[in-house]
Amino acid sequence: MAARGRNAADVLVLFDVDDTLTAPRKPVTPEMLEFMRQLRQHVALGVVGGSDLAKITEQLGKSGLEPIQSIFTDYDYVFSENGLVAHKNGELIGTQALNNDRPVVLHSLQSLKSFLGDDKLKEIINFTLHYIADLDIPIKTGTFIELRNGMINVSPIGRNCSQEERDEFEKYDKGGNDYEIFVSDRTVGHTVTSPDDTLQQCRDLFMAKYLHFNSRIHR
Repeated sequence: MAARGRNAADVLVLFDVDDTLTAPRKPVTPEMLEFMRQLRQHVALGVVGGSDLAKITEQLGKSGLEPIQSIFTDYDYVFSENGLVAHKNGELIGTQALNNDRPVVLHSLQSLKSFLGDDKLKEIINFTLHYIADLDIPIKTGTFIELRNGMINVSPIGRNCSQEERDEFEKYDKGGNDYEIFVSDRTVGHTVTSPDDTLQQCRDLFMAKYLHFNSRIHR
């Protein structure tokens, strides 16, 4: 459903994935899916995640449906790779990369790899791996670099770390990977602590306006 015609068509509610819509790297619950379905009848919904589209759909897709079709059915906007790859109503509307530290909008089918070229990409990866190798940090596992469509994901401790190791490292990751979106003057940021907290804050924010939500979802 497009935002047009809803009670608050000018409102776009953006959600992070881990610790907001789902537990970290866990699938979304039926309760959250149903709440999002009802909320979407009144406002436009979007999801913003640091992962690529495939990983986001693994967490947010409904069982029994093709995950990527499911997420495009449930959300008006999907911003994967920290918003560098953008979809609206299931259509890819653009990707973005950096050129001389300035954002450059790429053609919708052009990847970061094709934009930079193999030589520049190899130079970046080699530099990053050398830099990580010299870091004196408590934990190093594996898969330090992951090339995505619109970004290069760098993990100093390695993406092969356990969830406990990831949680410990995130104490030093001030603000998280979507902090710039959260503090932008174009958004109103809300800090949540868990998916249950997300549900409660959404109820507090929107229930006064939309009292005809299914009461089974509120309590």
